[in-house]
Amino acid sequence: MIEQVKLLIKNQLNDYYNSKYGIEVNIIVEEPKNPSLGDISIPMFNALKLLKKPLPEITSEASDVVLKCSDLVKEIKVTGAYINLIVDKARLSHQIIKNILDEKENYGQTNIGNNKNIVLDYSSPNIAKSFSVGHLRSTMIGNSLKLILQKCGYNTVSINYLGDWGTQFGKMIVAYEMWGDDALIRKDSINELSRLYVKFHNEAKLDETLEDKAREAFRKIELGDPKYLEMWKWIREESLKESKQIYDLLNVEFDSYNGEAYYNDKMDPIVKELEEKGLLIEDQGAQIVNLGDDIPPALIKRKDGGSLYITRDLAAVFDRKKTYNFVKAIYVVGNEQKLHFTQLKSVLTKMGYNYGEEIEHVNFGLVLRNGKKMSTRDGGVVKLYDVLEKAIGVAYKQIEEKNPNLENKMEIATKVGTGAIVFNDLKNHRTLDYEFDLEQMLKFEGQTGPYLQYTGVRIESILKNLEFNFDNSNDEVFELGHYFELVKLLGSFSSTINRAAFELAPSVVAKYLLSLAQSFNKFYSIEKINSDDEKIRNTNLALSKCVRYVINEGLRLLGIAFVNQM
Repeated sequence: MIEQVKLLIKNQLNDYYNSKYGIEVNIIVEEPKNPSLGDISIPMFNALKLLKKPLPEITSEASDVVLKCSDLVKEIKVTGAYINLIVDKARLSHQIIKNILDEKENYGQTNIGNNKNIVLDYSSPNIAKSFSVGHLRSTMIGNSLKLILQKCGYNTVSINYLGDWGTQFGKMIVAYEMWGDDALIRKDSINELSRLYVKFHNEAKLDETLEDKAREAFRKIELGDPKYLEMWKWIREESLKESKQIYDLLNVEFDSYNGEAYYNDKMDPIVKELEEKGLLIEDQGAQIVNLGDDIPPALIKRKDGGSLYITRDLAAVFDRKKTYNFVKAIYVVGNEQKLHFTQLKSVLTKMGYNYGEEIEHVNFGLVLRNGKKMSTRDGGVVKLYDVLEKAIGVAYKQIEEKNPNLENKMEIATKVGTGAIVFNDLKNHRTLDYEFDLEQMLKFEGQTGPYLQYTGVRIESILKNLEFNFDNSNDEVFELGHYFELVKLLGSFSSTINRAAFELAPSVVAKYLLSLAQSFNKFYSIEKINSDDEKIRNTNLALSKCVRYVINEGLRLLGIAFVNQM
């Protein structure tokens, strides 16, 4: 609500200056760093510079406009070039709490998306490899962005663009033919295939011909060799079984599993169009598109005629635009793919399409172990399913110690364990690397998922069997700092979600939830929630209920389940 007041003041002042003086002032409306100065602050430096009038005249004129903006502005104090506003905290707080109690889990919903379609491409594991901790980032960032964008009124299409095509399958086949044991592979397919993949790369360091053999094997798959094609299909099916186990555990769903192989018959028209538009250039037998001096050329076809990753992505863009008519196509892919998406957008522009402007590369950093990137090739991979199971086991042990008589301990431990891992990932800004520390992320205090879930449980236990009537409340308490601090945070939930959607950063929501939980726990340490005074008790219980609603919904937007007991 206070965000709405700030936006209203900003718009009214800008409109006023534009209408009266014909100038764009670009008014800034913020919250003062020192709360004793007021609740809202308007620095008038831009107006002073542009209007060239005495400062007292400028602040007086602006103050008159502000007073007409909202009846929630109770007092104005001018300090130098700053107009500081004091709002009617009692009325504002009552409105915010009433809104949350009325809207419940729908609180914070906006329609800035206007039901437009956004396509999200995320997770996208390479089949025939274990689903590692390194895949967690794309999966959970993409899943959270989907939920956040839906909350903002967009229609979303989530696509798991499986890495089910490429030379790695040639490597797998060569490794299988040279060192594979069919019985072992059928018994424990993914682990055995991963072992063979690591062995191939170790042996290829000593024998350079192995890479040529792998390329030739993959060419046979591309040409439809029945034996190799059947093996490819089986590997894909087995890999999907393992991936779906993890998706079920994380409660992640997709609208499409169309992977790289889906576009095998959709690339030739793209290559033909590039050729017809005079964009294809032969370079040492390969086909490229020249993108100028600042960007390396895009390799469209290898000299042996094989397809390239960018060729498939071009086919995917056209197919998704035709199928879903998206306004934005989001690719949740690591930092190292920045050049690829720069090339993709440049090729689309050269072809005469504006789709490049609608493509957004949501890049992210690495998950590190002992400061190093986890790699399938060197055998350093940590399987995500194993880590999730371990986290659930640790959470179960903690719950068993704290509350041995609790029912459904395993169900709750699953939500706490998986939630801890997901929150630890999403609280970090997506562009940063982070160290994977399971012990730290499972703590019930600090900046962790269990801390948020436990705060929710604490509120649930307070509210249990207690009724309240917010119409019979004491709104004067909102003049107190610890009350109004909490209400202000509640009131900024919607703007926080909008910011997370604009920045495509779930960490915005994660950090907001930590601030909200910390503010509530501070409030809890000061106030007796179940006060003997009926009006204050009604106020405290209503405020606590609102915090519970927002924490629950915020966790849902991160893809984390809330719990009622721990």
